Amino acid sequence: MGKITFISGGARSGKSTFALSMAKELKGKVAFIATCEPKDPEMEERISLHKASRPKCWQTFEEPRDIASLLNKISPKFKTIIIDCVTLWITNLMVKNNKTTSIETRMKIILDTIKRINADCIIVTNEVGLGIVPNNKMAREFRDISGRINQMIAQRAGAAYFMVSGIPWRIK
Repeated sequence: MGKITFISGGARSGKSTFALSMAKELKGKVAFIATCEPKDPEMEERISLHKASRPKCWQTFEEPRDIASLLNKISPKFKTIIIDCVTLWITNLMVKNNKTTSIETRMKIILDTIKRINADCIIVTNEVGLGIVPNNKMAREFRDISGRINQMIAQRAGAAYFMVSGIPWRIK
């Protein structure tokens, strides 16, 4: 049965770096599920830098939407699976007109899949609820669904960390 480690925090807080350092300490093969879809050259450059920061023996899978199917497909081969990042995954689904209930259902399926597989998962996400209330409907919906999804993951996680300026705070 897979266990979940949940890592949240603000933008550029060190979430991904912390996730990588945790996975490097574990034994066995590591898979990295990247949810980002590059939309411009600057984002492509960021993705290249992220890829370069991972050990060469890790396998990267780029999956912007159907994480559950990918987990089922790859789980027998890996001891640790990193999913980075849930908020980009939510964005990808919202852009394709997925509704809040659909996104929540998809996350429940992902969490149920993790529970069944024999790999530990490190899940990275952004905390988006510490700022002001956004002034437009889509941004408010994004904040709200991100908050609910983060709560779902944190409740199922065996360990949870909040990153602040590169410092992990264990909150669970």
